[in-house]
Order: sequence, then C-alpha cells, then structure tokens
Amino acid sequence: MDKQTIAKYLDHTLLKADASYDQLKAVCDEAKKYGVAAVCVNSVNVDFVHKELRGSGIKTCSVVGFPLGAMASAAKAYEAACAVEDGAEEIDMVIDITSAKEGDWRSVEEDIATVHSACNGKAILKVIIETCLLTDEEKVEACLAAKRAGAEFVKTSTGFSTGGATPEDIKLMRETVGPEMGVKASGGVKTFEAACAMIEAGASRIGTSSSSSICD
Repeated sequence: MDKQTIAKYLDHTLLKADASYDQLKAVCDEAKKYGVAAVCVNSVNVDFVHKELRGSGIKTCSVVGFPLGAMASAAKAYEAACAVEDGAEEIDMVIDITSAKEGDWRSVEEDIATVHSACNGKAILKVIIETCLLTDEEKVEACLAAKRAGAEFVKTSTGFSTGGATPEDIKLMRETVGPEMGVKASGGVKTFEAACAMIEAGASRIGTSSSSSICD
C-alpha cells in the first residue's frame, strides 16, 4: 500500500482541550494536503472545521461523550444532534463503560441506539469501546451491542485512557462484526508501518494526530 492510498483511511484528529483556531485551521489544511477521509474534533469546534473543509470532500467528524463515556444517554444524544446540526457527517461516541464492566449489555446497546437515533441518518456513528479497559470477552460483547444498535463502525480507543489500538484488538473486532461494519483503529498509530499493520488486521479507518508522519 502506498502513502497516497493510506491517506484515504485516516481521520486526522485534534482533540486537545486548548486547540486554537489557528491549530484547527492547520489541521484542516493538512487534511486537504494529504486527502484524508475526515477531520475529527470536539463538538464545540465542528462548525469552524466544517466551514474550513467545505468543498474539499473531506468529512467533518465529532466526538461525543468524550473521553469518558460517563454521561447520560440523553446528553450524548443532544451533543450528537448539535454536532450534526453544525455540520458533522460522522460521530464518534464513547460507550457507557461502567455498564460494560457490569455486564449490562442492554444498557450499553440502548446508550448507543439513543445516539444513533440522534444522528437522524445524517451522520454515521462510530462506537468507541475503549479496548484497554475491557477483557476480550467484553470487547466482543461491546461490538455486538454496537452492531445491534445500528452503528456503522466500532472503534478501539479514545487515546485518552491507558492504551490504544493493537492489531490483535482490530482482528478480534473485525471477526466479531464481520465485513459489513467499519472498524476504526485509534490511539498510538503514528507511523506508516503501524497504520499498514492495522489495515492488514482488518481496520477500515484509522484515527491519528500523526497524518503527516504517516503520509510524508
């Protein structure tokens, strides 16, 4: 795989709390330079980024319930709806990790379904399961809950917890959801070689703040 092709897999990401407009514009300029799939930002920055990307063909992606997932489902849904109204075409939500650890998969599924409904067919939903906090069995159940809830993607990590994506987790997630759902590797993917390893394991999207290192 060449670097021009791999760019189409990338969600170029800036999720720092203190991200300035100059930094956000620079991220959008880099995204257009490399031809990535999407730019992923916090919901407060969606309107700015969407305007910067207008006409480029690059999607605007917003995180929701980020980075802990420990918010009421209605709050996540409202954040998602606001982001979509501001121009988000993709939503990356964090699951209710407490319910996952308690084995309450009905609550996990309902949380995801509530946010998916708020996307209202205008944005695809990627579900961050935070693999570093789950056992393999819990990873499988979380992926199945996302699939039942109608999500379009499952995603490994926020990049703000104790670990990031691994090829082993990507392989497990791909085997669980099958070929019809997307699988996003996120957290610690900083080189061309690491990105290729994730794609080989089954990733269809990669979240990274290191697009320049991967593509140059």
